[in-house]
Amino acid sequence: MTNHLFDAFRASMPAPGQVLMETDDGRSISYADMLARSARFAHALVAAGVLPGDRVAVQVEKTPEALLLYLACLRAGAVFLPLNTAYTLPELDYFFRDAEPRLVVCDPEKVKDVQPLAASAGAATLTLGRDGQGTLADRAALQPADFADLERGPDDLAAILYTSGTTGRSKGAMLSHENLASNARVLVDYWRFSGDDVLIHALPIFHTHGLFVATNVILMAGAKMLFERKFDPARVISLLPRATALMGVPTFYVRLLQQQGLTKDAASHMRLFISGSAPLLSETHNAWRERTGHAILERYGMTETNMNTSNPYDGERRAGTVGFPLPGVTLRVADPESGKPLAQGEIGMIEVKGPNVFAGYWRMPEKTKAEFRDDGFFITGDLG
Repeated sequence: MTNHLFDAFRASMPAPGQVLMETDDGRSISYADMLARSARFAHALVAAGVLPGDRVAVQVEKTPEALLLYLACLRAGAVFLPLNTAYTLPELDYFFRDAEPRLVVCDPEKVKDVQPLAASAGAATLTLGRDGQGTLADRAALQPADFADLERGPDDLAAILYTSGTTGRSKGAMLSHENLASNARVLVDYWRFSGDDVLIHALPIFHTHGLFVATNVILMAGAKMLFERKFDPARVISLLPRATALMGVPTFYVRLLQQQGLTKDAASHMRLFISGSAPLLSETHNAWRERTGHAILERYGMTETNMNTSNPYDGERRAGTVGFPLPGVTLRVADPESGKPLAQGEIGMIEVKGPNVFAGYWRMPEKTKAEFRDDGFFITGDLG
């Protein structure tokens, strides 16, 4: 049986005893632990009635168990649907009715309110708390530590991520196994990740950046992460000597620059600082280089496409730019109306095509059709 994305992670796995993640509360989880515990979670999903293609909606705090649940969904052939922990009950009601998940996993503290909404959308509810405990963890603990991964091909859905959308209701971007696998493979290569890397993971895991860019890249490289529940600037500085890479958003870098401890010496063990999810100001870029001797690598992506462009690993990283199209990604700047490519230096709509580009919006065929050109380019809605 082949399970497209999880097989790719498995193929890159180092020795089973190697550490995959260290947590900020002192736990250490090896690759062998990850295999065993994601297997137990996958059994628990199947026992809860989750079939291949079923959606599993997850609104929980950031824990290693939440990440193991993502991997368990892949292994069980389910479609992982992470939801922002800040979403309100009316928002959850919309997502549940739209996605029709088979199972909803929420924080034990919220189950009283969430469970009726899930039930009205036809979903069962299990819990997973900030301590990694809950009814899902209890069920998983009773399951075997091996699991025969269910068959999933490159075009099968791995995840649905809802985009906040500036207008109208949120749209569910459908991401296939190959959308995620192809992007992780390219990033590992382009950013030179290897089994020797240690990533400081301080991002949330309900969106593309923390879930797919950070986590998938580490798994695809057979590397390790320092898994932080939240971003704490002083703590991140204390971790720099043990790490090689940091993926952050511009505010991370702004707040780190306010720390006395940020020096060339503190950052001397690091090889890569990456920024995305919002534009990085040139001032921040320049101040960072001045203080640490490192040029932040800025990249550009979105929920529907994962990563599209990146400043080069070798070569000039220009402040205020997001670099070049990644290998395998075709990008053009086009007239918003006609879709005709514009001349060099003109501002227009960024359009993108490649194996990273999503399959369309969940149950919105008209919206999907409207967002793609006839030649297959996706209209990002971003100007460049």
